Amino acid sequence: MRRPFPALLVSIALLAACQPATPVSPPTPATGDGPYDLIIANGRLVDGTGSAWFYGDVAVRGDRIARIAPRGVLSRGARSTRVIDARGLVVAPGFIDIQGQSDGELTIGDGRVVSKVTQGITTEIMGEGGSPAPTNLKTHPRGAGRADLDFSGERGFDAWLRAMERHGVSENVGSFLGAGTVRVYAKGEARGPATAAELDTMRAVVRRAMRDGAFGVGSALIYPPGNFASTEELIEIAKAMAPFGGVYITHMRSEGNAWLEAIDEAIRIGQDGGVPVEIFHLKAGGKRNWEKTPLAFAKIDSARATGLDVQANMYAYTAGATGLTACLPPWASADGKLFENIVNPEIRARISGEMDRVQSEWENLCELGGPEGVLFLQLEKPDNQRFAGKRLSDVAAMTGKNWKEAAMDLIASERSRVETVFFLMSEENVRAKLRQPWMKFGTDAKGHDPERPEGLTHPRGYGNYPRILGKYVREEKVLTLEEAIHKMTGAVATRLSIADRGLLRPGFYADITIFDPATVADRATFERPHQLSVGIKWVFVNGVAVVVDGAHTGAKPGRAVRGPGYLP
Repeated sequence: MRRPFPALLVSIALLAACQPATPVSPPTPATGDGPYDLIIANGRLVDGTGSAWFYGDVAVRGDRIARIAPRGVLSRGARSTRVIDARGLVVAPGFIDIQGQSDGELTIGDGRVVSKVTQGITTEIMGEGGSPAPTNLKTHPRGAGRADLDFSGERGFDAWLRAMERHGVSENVGSFLGAGTVRVYAKGEARGPATAAELDTMRAVVRRAMRDGAFGVGSALIYPPGNFASTEELIEIAKAMAPFGGVYITHMRSEGNAWLEAIDEAIRIGQDGGVPVEIFHLKAGGKRNWEKTPLAFAKIDSARATGLDVQANMYAYTAGATGLTACLPPWASADGKLFENIVNPEIRARISGEMDRVQSEWENLCELGGPEGVLFLQLEKPDNQRFAGKRLSDVAAMTGKNWKEAAMDLIASERSRVETVFFLMSEENVRAKLRQPWMKFGTDAKGHDPERPEGLTHPRGYGNYPRILGKYVREEKVLTLEEAIHKMTGAVATRLSIADRGLLRPGFYADITIFDPATVADRATFERPHQLSVGIKWVFVNGVAVVVDGAHTGAKPGRAVRGPGYLP
């Protein structure tokens, strides 16, 4: 789940149906018998296509894979600066996180993103709902934030990608253009339909960002201002990116009571807009909606059977995380007036009256999970820190208030969205989703440093990929190793038209993850989230080691990756 667009501004300022396929226009292979900079010998190669594993050697020269040969061929005769004996280990392409949230860290924070690369992630794709670029006076009021974060002008999105490279990042970085960003750029945070002039501005913003390398447009339709956008507005945005090969990727308008209707809307936007559709973190939120999961699969399969390109991604947990403000009606945040509205007695009473109502007009995560399914993470104010790690039901009892008043008081006191975990999904549905042929994986999380933890966080930021490999591949055998790696690598690269990453193939960039299939596992929990995963031995980004023996090297060789519409 994605933090609402206004909070993103604050933090910045302060493969086709998952079947084996070759990404578009592969580069010309580089061959030779050496010398090489690195040889990874005797490993079990899972190449990212979904094909069966095989034993082999991988040679790297500079930032590219130079040669792949049968086991022992390179280690016997080729010259290399460094040789890693990967006997007993799996050698795979670096994992591509299709739903990352590290924009703040990768722009102005800790570009090492330790918890990400130690999962085996070598590329992170951002842009759910909001993106730090482009900026104008509506998205980034004059005087707010740093001058070097002014991503205005016709190449604003490109400027942001280049800023991350200059900042120094350990993983490759790319992004969708946030639909919320597009709307605020043209209309501000006001409700209501876009005017003809505002739609023209939106189309221009989309075309420019696509030329700058955006992978498409990403919406988050349960949060204001994203959910102020109509279906028709999103179709117009989709039409603007269609000529550039863009993908419409969406946190849909509902994952609960109107989940199936939201899938229909996403499909319509793709069909009428002429673009592929990718659904973020596909899930049924709330126990009453769990039985809808087979129907959701059927909708996607039916759309695909008629020739519509609809796919999805997920994280492997039964809880999501976002702000406590996701329990408030969207209108309360219009025009940036949330904090003053919740302390106004008359408006507060109206908000409270809507919060416990079972309905489908907007997504109320507190109602879907119940107060006992709402876990507070990081709280800033000293008086509120005693509530960190507590459930909303506990806080209500501790303060002698009903859960709605307790929630609104916390939001008003913190003057933030209040980071929260919502327990909404079923384990049975998680397993069912993993098996879908059009499913891919993402963390929906930012990177963390366990040596400098900042409160509690969702464990997916540390353990999503090792959890899949350990729990669902090795232990429960929900997926084969080849299927899982494909959904982490080649399937994502193909989906995003990244031509030279996501596979172990000569000529491709040397983004490589080496792990122990017998020990790889997540260690992060909801109670103790700041724990690195185990079993990920080496991680290389553009041929440079960023993880050695499970520890971060401090290297920052990451580069910007861009969509198919990029015009330098």
